Amino acid sequence: MTKSKYIFTAFVAVWMGIQFTSFAQNSSNSPWVPDNGDGTYTNPVIFADYSDPDAIRTGDDFYLVSSSFVNTPGLPILHSKDLVNWTIIGHAIKKLPDNYYKPVHGSGVWAPSLRYHKGEFYIYYGNPDIGIFMVKAKDPRDKWGDPVLVQAGKGLEDPCPFWDDDGSAYLVHAFAGSRAGIKSVLVLNRMNETGTKLIDKGNIIYDGHGVDPTI
Repeated sequence: MTKSKYIFTAFVAVWMGIQFTSFAQNSSNSPWVPDNGDGTYTNPVIFADYSDPDAIRTGDDFYLVSSSFVNTPGLPILHSKDLVNWTIIGHAIKKLPDNYYKPVHGSGVWAPSLRYHKGEFYIYYGNPDIGIFMVKAKDPRDKWGDPVLVQAGKGLEDPCPFWDDDGSAYLVHAFAGSRAGIKSVLVLNRMNETGTKLIDKGNIIYDGHGVDPTI
C-alpha cells in the first residue's frame, strides 16, 4: 500500500470515528424515539431507510409499505395507531425470482402501492426488469399470497391501483428510463375486477417532458 493510501485510510477511519461519536452524543446512546410523550413528536418518525413509503388508513389503524429492492424477505409492512409510533408486523414477499440469487444494485422491488379493497389488502409493485406484480392478504399480519404478474414489461414502475364506485378497476404507472428507454409519462390502464391483469393497451394521461422530467 502506498503512503497516500495509508493517509487516506487513516483519514477515513478518523472521520468515521468522529461521526460515530457525534451520533452517540446526540442520541444519548439510546434508540431514537419520535414520540415526545406530550402529544408532540420529532421528525424523523422512522429513523431508517424506508424508500418510497406508501401508507393507508383502515379504521383506527395505519399501515405502511416501502421498497425493498433485492432484500428478502421483501415489502416490509409497518403498523401504527398515530402515524408516529411504527412497528414492523411482517413482510409481504418471502423470496424474489431466481435471477436475484445474488445482490444486484438498483433492481428488485420498486415503489409499492398499498390499498384496501373489499376486505383485502393489496400491494402493487414494480420490478423494472420484469413487470408489475400484485400480492394480497386479508390480514397484513398473516401470510400474503404469491406474487401475481399483472403486466409484463421492462421498465414499468410506480404502479397505483384504483377501484371506482361502479366496480371498474384501473392502474396507473410510470416508466424507468434506464430499462424502458422512455420516462416522464404516466399511463392509465383498465384492470379486470380482481386486479390481476390489465385489459387494454392504456392511454398516456400525463406527459411531463419539459415540465416534470422525473414524473
